[in-house]
Amino acid sequence: MKSKILLFLFVTCILLTAAFTQYAYAASTATVTATVTVQNISVSVSSGTVSYGTLGTNSSAGTNGSNTQTATNNGNVAEDFNIEGQNSANWTLDTANSTTDHYIHRFCTSTCGSAPTNYTALTTAYQALASNVATSGTQNFDLYITTPQTSSVFTQQSVNVTVQAVIH
Repeated sequence: MKSKILLFLFVTCILLTAAFTQYAYAASTATVTATVTVQNISVSVSSGTVSYGTLGTNSSAGTNGSNTQTATNNGNVAEDFNIEGQNSANWTLDTANSTTDHYIHRFCTSTCGSAPTNYTALTTAYQALASNVATSGTQNFDLYITTPQTSSVFTQQSVNVTVQAVIH
């Protein structure tokens, strides 16, 4: 009888231990798939070359219809395009050409038929050319130059235009 009581107490202890013991569960995991792409801001201009030729003083020439330039968003995000002109080695970019060796350079993005109507004078600071240009999107523009009314320099001048891309 003593062994039955001991067996009963032993079984009862095991059952009570099992009933009141906390169970340990195995850990569960899940993965978050994460990716990243570095933004690329890039612009190209084609044809990228304008040759106005030899012009007289106080004369004008443009690209409209013959050499329209195209700026392309080569980046992977929407971009804004800006444009600026420059002083040449001997001429000063200006909004008027009445001062000796001051010339005017203009750009136009739409309805560019009769220059300088709808053309904007370039400056040596960036100004807006196009906004929110999608990846692989383009912006066409024409250029129009007016030489100084009077000049003290009669050699070829580099009157480059720069197009800049910034994130929209």
